Amino acid sequence: MTTAREIMHPGAECVSEDESLVDAAQKMRELDVGSLPICGNDDKLHGIITDRDIVVGCVASGKDPAKVKAGEFGQDRLHMVSATDDADAVVRMMERHQIRRVPVIENKRLVGMISEADLAQHLPEEQLARFVENVYARNRS
Repeated sequence: MTTAREIMHPGAECVSEDESLVDAAQKMRELDVGSLPICGNDDKLHGIITDRDIVVGCVASGKDPAKVKAGEFGQDRLHMVSATDDADAVVRMMERHQIRRVPVIENKRLVGMISEADLAQHLPEEQLARFVENVYARNRS
């Protein structure tokens, strides 16, 4: 049985809930990622912010990303998995919530992230094809 720990990319970096969206965007650029976990002052996961959140939820709404804090985004769709969850449970959760990245938690702390690329490296072709069909087909409708 493959676990989330075996699939995940370890050492995910967070953006602080107090950092601006400009800071978040710069960190995304530096790390070459499209989303970042939002961590609170309590060192716990509080949400996830995506590049789309910054563009659509802030810039396109006429807000100043230098003045908007990362903590204002991502709390409403916080989905995560445990490091000990099996791969099937991870895939089902991602399919059910139509998400392409998921944080991995252990002892209430962020220990990694699972992305589509991670799934592609660890899942059998049939399971990966089902994941892609379920997530992308639904997002087009």
